Amino acid sequence: MYGNLAHNIYAQNNVGIESPQKLIEMLYEGVLRFNAQAKKAIKDNNLEKKVYWTNRSIAIITELVNTLDMSHGQVSQYLQELYSYEIRLLSTASLENNTDKLDEVSNVFKGLLEGWRESTYVAR
Repeated sequence: MYGNLAHNIYAQNNVGIESPQKLIEMLYEGVLRFNAQAKKAIKDNNLEKKVYWTNRSIAIITELVNTLDMSHGQVSQYLQELYSYEIRLLSTASLENNTDKLDEVSNVFKGLLEGWRESTYVAR
């Protein structure tokens, strides 16, 4: 459910995505954007928006897990475990209204985004 939701959101909004590399970048950016919205909702004590934005982040990360190519060995395995941990952390953050845990997830995705941009730039 979550995986298809994330893909459909980006497919609807970005019909002309140039490459799979760009899609990954956009998914990472989406997690960061949605986490910021969830954090604001927690601070505003808005339960409905907190759940909505947290679920959007979880949907994206679930899509990332579902599209991993496990033939790449240790890197894919590491990412699968990392993404799964981040999903659990987001769920806990939402249940506990814990913005520190949201920040932790965001920091991980900032690092992933930076590394992804560097690796795709080098590959060009």
